Amino acid sequence: MRWALVKVSLAVTTMVVLAFAVPLGLVIREMARDRAFSNAERQAAAVAPALSITTDRDQLERVVASAGSDSGMAVHIPASGKTAAVDLGRRRAADGDIATVRRLGRASTTEVPGGSTLLQPVALSTGEIAVVEVYVPDSEVTNGLATAWAVLAGVGIALIVGSVAVADRLGVRMVRPAQSLVEGAHELGEGKLGARVPEEGPTELRLAAVAFNAMADQVVQLLANERELAADLSHRLRTPLTVLRLNAASLGDGPAAEQTRAAVAQLEGEVDTIIRTAREAKPQTVAAGPGAGCDAAEVVRERMAFWSALAEDEGRKVRVAGVDRPVRIPVARADLAAALDALLGNVFRHTPEGTAFAVDVHNGEDAVIVLVSDAGPGIADPEAAMARGHGSGSAGSTGLGLDIVRRLAESTGGDVRIGSSVLGGTEVRLWIQLDGRAPVRRGHRGAVRRRRPGRLVSTFNRSRSLP
Repeated sequence: MRWALVKVSLAVTTMVVLAFAVPLGLVIREMARDRAFSNAERQAAAVAPALSITTDRDQLERVVASAGSDSGMAVHIPASGKTAAVDLGRRRAADGDIATVRRLGRASTTEVPGGSTLLQPVALSTGEIAVVEVYVPDSEVTNGLATAWAVLAGVGIALIVGSVAVADRLGVRMVRPAQSLVEGAHELGEGKLGARVPEEGPTELRLAAVAFNAMADQVVQLLANERELAADLSHRLRTPLTVLRLNAASLGDGPAAEQTRAAVAQLEGEVDTIIRTAREAKPQTVAAGPGAGCDAAEVVRERMAFWSALAEDEGRKVRVAGVDRPVRIPVARADLAAALDALLGNVFRHTPEGTAFAVDVHNGEDAVIVLVSDAGPGIADPEAAMARGHGSGSAGSTGLGLDIVRRLAESTGGDVRIGSSVLGGTEVRLWIQLDGRAPVRRGHRGAVRRRRPGRLVSTFNRSRSLP
């Protein structure tokens, strides 16, 4: 914007300077020419009184010499009676031009080599017409013209430079608030809720800054209200959780009772975490750098140990692969556990009892893939299942679980895709990026990944069949 304003100012000022400088230069040239011929007319007028009195050659030579133009002036007196024609000085004009001036009786100019001549008719006492010729060289016509044009060009250049400097200052005054507004918008979009814009600059940008700051304040207030609402809603769950905990305590011993009590305890812990997180003034972020994240293999083994007991009760065949060695990923342990619980919970919730499922983990060079596959009926519309608030369309499906998984993947630059598994049902592929790329910005639907090494995918295709 700044350079655009400077270019416009440069173009406009240049056109204005040219529009005035070119005609003014032509006027100066005409003025110089008029000055030179005016001097020639004065010289011719100085000789005219002497010609009206005498035609004596010696006297006329003294008059021409006194005029100071003996080298550039000539006098042509025609013959009269017994008096012969007299020519004083160097003749430069053609005889025809002199005869024309004598016949017409008015002055004229004619071009000659090296300049021009002024031919001025003068009436003699004898009634004849003499012609005074004054030579005007080209150097006299252009005398001072170069200096005048140089001054004019200097003034034009000064005007152009001054206008560019003023336009640059005005551009800075306009661009700086605009850049501050852009930077503030980027910071707010990156989650820096304290980003504000200085309210300065032109009226329009100042009003835009005021509106941006008001919008940022409103966003902060809305987020605070949302956190309070989440905390209040979570707090309301404490009463039914207390009833569940008391009922679970009365179930006695046994695997099902222990699982129920563990699930209730975990649910209470999650509710407490939600309340604490919602009441935090600043959003929690995962620390970056060496050592950040978790061991995906360990988390998968832990969560599968929890879900395997329920799978055994329902007669489901389970297979886990790729968890025999550590697999480091840049994801918090609790976030990965929540994503796995969401995926495995969907398997138990939306497939009949006895349906087999598998969890595969593969550690690639720049990504980790977690596959959750089942032998169920599959998902008719995978894109709708990824939409938050819609889910697969079946009872109890809202799409929030898959939305949790999607957000976890996209926070690393990866994504989530839903397809058909080799078991005959649904396959959810969680792609976790390891190379530190910026998180991708997507909607609620899964998108095609930029890089998907064929070697990594083919390894899974060879190893996902259940025993």
